[in-house]
Amino acid sequence: MTSLSTLCYIEKNGQYLMLHRTVKKHDVNKDKWIGVGGHFEADESPEECLLREVWEETGYTLTSWKYRAIVTFVSGNGVTEYMSLFTADAFTGEPIACNEGELAWVDKEEALKLNIWEGDKIFFRLLNERSDFFSLKLVYDGQDKLVSASLDGKEMELFDVLDEKTGEKTGIRRERGVAHRDGSAHGTAHIWVVRPKADGGYEVLLQKRSEKKDSYPGCYDISAAGHLAAGEEYLPTALRELREELGIEATADQLHFVGMHQAKSESVFHGQPFKDHEISAVYLYREPIREENLKLQSEEVESVRWMDYRECREKLMKKELKSCIRLDEFEMIGKTLGCE
Repeated sequence: MTSLSTLCYIEKNGQYLMLHRTVKKHDVNKDKWIGVGGHFEADESPEECLLREVWEETGYTLTSWKYRAIVTFVSGNGVTEYMSLFTADAFTGEPIACNEGELAWVDKEEALKLNIWEGDKIFFRLLNERSDFFSLKLVYDGQDKLVSASLDGKEMELFDVLDEKTGEKTGIRRERGVAHRDGSAHGTAHIWVVRPKADGGYEVLLQKRSEKKDSYPGCYDISAAGHLAAGEEYLPTALRELREELGIEATADQLHFVGMHQAKSESVFHGQPFKDHEISAVYLYREPIREENLKLQSEEVESVRWMDYRECREKLMKKELKSCIRLDEFEMIGKTLGCE
């Protein structure tokens, strides 16, 4: 079964007009906060449906609006809804009581903290970051759990949100950009490639991140690292990242587990806030490699270089190396190698 609907977020003074759906007992949006809108009536266009639904639910007549996206909702219960998403920034009229629930003006940042659909957080992010029209597909499991998301036909990355204390999966799956906007704890695998020196000690292989990266472009980083996609575990992710980023075909028994590492940081990249909260499994890879045989993933890795462990540690301590390496994690490696 398919249906057509509209949804509008009316903006004023840095706030959205939000509807808390509390009235209907058998409402798919029961207790959720959403914008205002509803289903098409016979022969309506998206704009006609928008104007009618906004007036019926709020008492406002829109005078300025923009068609921002088409959102395809696959419920998991046999229903697919095609929703026309609008924003509006001007209106006339006096507010009325809404028979669907309670209306409230909410600061845009605070809206993300309300009980909203996980997929709604994705289009909130896109509405903030993009001005062009987009197509977003959201697939649910028949309940509240987001299963997959696609933007303009391309699959988006989803992470399992982890409990900050235990590192266990909470059951929530969150899109990568949203997770880095609100600082959700998520899993990553870190693999340090090392080799012994003839005169003692070790060298570590550092990768230089591509200038195209969404965070820390052009910085030196761990030999290979990557996020756990939703449903993945640490060791398979580590093996995949070694293969994809460096072209190293490793086996599970060739990775030495060092320990777990947790880190938080906040920065701004490309004009957008970036909050990172990683719970990482850290591994060592000591097998012999030939640098000329490495196959670098160009969109991720610009180049690699070997550096003496102690020299690198000193540069990290003095902040003489442009990097995003965590000193405490690097010292975990040194302790395991006997390079304290």
